[in-house]
Amino acid sequence: MGDAVLKTTATSGEGPDQDTAAEEGLGESAEFAALFASTPRGARLARRVAVRHLTEWGRPSDSDLSCTVALLVAELAGNAVRHGRVPGRDFKLRLSLGSGRVRVEVSDASSVHPPTVVHAPAADDVSGRGLVLVDVLADRWGVEPRPDVGKTVWAEVTVEPPT
Repeated sequence: MGDAVLKTTATSGEGPDQDTAAEEGLGESAEFAALFASTPRGARLARRVAVRHLTEWGRPSDSDLSCTVALLVAELAGNAVRHGRVPGRDFKLRLSLGSGRVRVEVSDASSVHPPTVVHAPAADDVSGRGLVLVDVLADRWGVEPRPDVGKTVWAEVTVEPPT
């Protein structure tokens, strides 16, 4: 029950060109943020919630964008649960759509940063592929310290206008 929605906001272009901007995918912006339990169940829920919000923002769940974001959220949330978990602390998922991109942020309470230069694991390694996948799927990604405690791992994906 540690899953709680912090906020959900969605806005579209404003002013006289609002309809044109919405039709062309210009000026659209939306944001979602939520806390999830630092458990495998919380990570799965974060992935499903991300896909649901993209659908609400006009990006179907079977679109390339939605599938890419789902994989990014799964990897980043999974890493937050496996490597960034601090007992009694949740992780935060934040999605933002705007300026022709989707930004995925996963924040946890651990100050241990993942490597920012990733190398493919050996064929017989049982783990170590998550950040390789993030590196391939995201246009860019990185890690930022949080002002209070922990870190935020983020990834950005370019958005094509909806058809």
